[in-house]
Amino acid sequence: MYPCGKDRVARGKEKNLDHWDSLLLCLITLLGFWGVTSIIEPKNVSQALEDFDWLLAMQEELLQFKRNKVYGLVPRPEEKSIIKTKWIYRNKKDESGVIVRNKARLVAKGYSQQEGIDYAETFAPIARIEAIRIFLAYAAHKNIKVFQMDFKSAFLNGVFHEEVYIEQPEGFVDPDFPDHVCILDKALYGLKQAPRAWYETLTNHLLSKGFKRGTIDTTLFLKKEDDDLLLVQICVDDIIFGLLILRCTEFEMSMMGELNFFLGIQVKQNPDGMFINQSKYIQDMLKKFKMTDFSPIETPMPTRNLLGPDLAGKSVDQKIYRSMIGSLLYLTATRPDIMFSTCFCARFQGNPKESHLGAVKRVFRYLKATPDLGLWYPKDSSFELISFTDADYGGCKLDRKSTSGQCQFLGDKLVSSTSKKKNCVSTSTAEAEYIAAASCCLQVLWMKTQLLDYGYKLTRVPIYCKIHTVYKMYHNQPKLKVYKHNKINKS
Repeated sequence: MYPCGKDRVARGKEKNLDHWDSLLLCLITLLGFWGVTSIIEPKNVSQALEDFDWLLAMQEELLQFKRNKVYGLVPRPEEKSIIKTKWIYRNKKDESGVIVRNKARLVAKGYSQQEGIDYAETFAPIARIEAIRIFLAYAAHKNIKVFQMDFKSAFLNGVFHEEVYIEQPEGFVDPDFPDHVCILDKALYGLKQAPRAWYETLTNHLLSKGFKRGTIDTTLFLKKEDDDLLLVQICVDDIIFGLLILRCTEFEMSMMGELNFFLGIQVKQNPDGMFINQSKYIQDMLKKFKMTDFSPIETPMPTRNLLGPDLAGKSVDQKIYRSMIGSLLYLTATRPDIMFSTCFCARFQGNPKESHLGAVKRVFRYLKATPDLGLWYPKDSSFELISFTDADYGGCKLDRKSTSGQCQFLGDKLVSSTSKKKNCVSTSTAEAEYIAAASCCLQVLWMKTQLLDYGYKLTRVPIYCKIHTVYKMYHNQPKLKVYKHNKINKS
């Protein structure tokens, strides 16, 4: 089976799959229904072609190419860059870690593209984790059942505007035209402009169906029907939605049912609220970094004798250290209790020492002791936006810069939390707190605008800070010119 036509003219005229392609698609569907999957991920095409399960997975991918009319076969052009392709093999798992599907994906080696020749614009928005938590908090507050769906080979639906050529898929070269190449009509995974092409295509479709894009979050789409409000949150090719069933015939989608696993986050929807955590991700991290046998500990870091640069210490593998920090940063999506300790250890990624690695391992030991902790969004609580902020004074031993922290709640639901070392040196505790409060105001303003799309027009949002001097500085700015330098300092 060769997914592209034999000449440029024939491209796009094919209306339906032929008889054998239809039979193959039925076979792939039945095998997936019966749970026939391979547990081994091939390292190359040769290994994949020897495994019947992975061969079917590759055939399914090429069928998607054919159905979406992704490319056509043409003679190799002169003086044109031809982008090579590669097969990627991954086992798809559910929230319990059970393999449910073998996924083969043909991707382009986009790193060889030249700006201005092979692509122009590449930006495509992605949902902020705060936006996703607000979505889930709102669903829990309104007792909305949230569902999830996944677009099959989403990027293959994105319409291309540039003239891009790729090599024929390895292992599936047309024997009649082995020297021909493929010219793209649709986007392909790996190309720099593919996410943008997909987002524009999906956005145009939703807008044509009566949806409105979010005021500040361009990955949020809303549609009002009488007294109902349909919310759709997009994160690349993953979609979560509530209230109504989204029916979309232009794209092929796999309905995944009730939301329980999204972007590595486990979601448990109960009648009295919603619980999100990442216990499976924690277990995977412990295995990845070989810390399953380490003894657990009850706190993520000591309260005294915090780390410094440790210039005389023994250096450790920078790649492993950064990988551990990156894994922990992703975990902060549902574990704000490790936010400060993780961000503190992240300061030493440039030259990590054994003492720094020991501090990171302590965080992992804490996670081993508390793998099932997460965020609870109760149904029966208010939806009032409340914010808290705090800062130390010259806490960093190296440059004496202050560290601030903030968190925002919608009633009893934590939807945002950050910890950050400031870019300027504060000359007093009041100044450090004032800069932290200013940074907190920026986040609150974003959340106020985001909540407008949910029907909440907030006029006053309480921000709780530690020192009363900050309140006086805010309400007496015209009189206290001595604090003018705060307007220049960047938080």
